[in-house]
Amino acid sequence: MTIPSLHTPSGDPRIKRPLTQKTARELVDGDTESHGPDRHDFGGFFIELVKMAAICVVLFVGIRYYIIKPFVVQGQSMHPTFETSEYLIIDELSYRFTEPARGDIVVFRYPGDVSQFFIKRVIGLPGEQIQCVNDAITIINKEHPDGFVLDESYLSKTVKTECIQPTILIPEGSYFVMGDNRSASLDSRRFGSLDRGYIVGKVLLRGWPFHRAGLITSPVYQ
Repeated sequence: MTIPSLHTPSGDPRIKRPLTQKTARELVDGDTESHGPDRHDFGGFFIELVKMAAICVVLFVGIRYYIIKPFVVQGQSMHPTFETSEYLIIDELSYRFTEPARGDIVVFRYPGDVSQFFIKRVIGLPGEQIQCVNDAITIINKEHPDGFVLDESYLSKTVKTECIQPTILIPEGSYFVMGDNRSASLDSRRFGSLDRGYIVGKVLLRGWPFHRAGLITSPVYQ
């Protein structure tokens, strides 16, 4: 009986290389370097790339149109809190779960022309009564039937708060909004209480200019 030789041919160049896992696999399966790229791998990679791009687009659209919105300040109605051309980010998500609070700075569609967006501060809440007398705002509600004067330390010291009507009753589902620069602001003193449906969201942060960038927080009234 003839016993097969266990030696590889002396002319095989692979025998001259050190025996490693790679060279051992070549001896069994053939030279791996002779195989071309797997076309299926390229196809699968392209499909995964398309999927990743689609996910990024969906996330961008969702965030851009349903969670946050950019807003550029125009005019001086919110001076000194905001100045013309400052770039803000508006939070559109929070008010889907909570109601606007006193002191929040909100962006809303102007009731007189819904194609325009205004930015003002929430002063009065639904069902409250506002008294605008002697350059001060007094809030009357269930918790404070005798009223309390709103401490508006965010206003410029030269600002005077004047109203057309000294007493305003805010309907349910509406808010009384005013600009921080009272003499240069078209707000609820002119167009009345703002229906909740016009409010787009509240200011989350200022992105530009860089030296004024940061989160925007609502004041805590005493």
